[in-house]
Amino acid sequence: MAKVLEGLKYTEKHEWVKIEGSVATFGISDFAQNALGDIVFVDLPKIGKRLKQAESFGTIESVKAAEDLYAPMSGDVMETNLELSKKPESVNADAYSAWMVKIQNFEILESDKLMDAKKYEEYISSLQ
Repeated sequence: MAKVLEGLKYTEKHEWVKIEGSVATFGISDFAQNALGDIVFVDLPKIGKRLKQAESFGTIESVKAAEDLYAPMSGDVMETNLELSKKPESVNADAYSAWMVKIQNFEILESDKLMDAKKYEEYISSLQ
């Protein structure tokens, strides 16, 4: 069973977001990294880029497939996880500590469209 963390919001495309004050942090869920298999490359946006909710902000590649990453919320990229360009496999080791992007200037109401941990667990159960 995939690990789902409380306190995060999730998308149907298996991204997670953690909102802390004026910063929102994104990554992919444990379910997503498990489905992808061994991750070999992560392409993330440049600092300053404006992301739009549900639109692609980068790509992730595994030995099996390449997938787009979709922004759980709109906002301005303030930081990317540079460690992932050197060690993309860290997403497989722990999808929740291997965050990808931090944004600011986001619209908090967009998080209402996302699933909480309980709803996400129900969602991924329905996929298996």
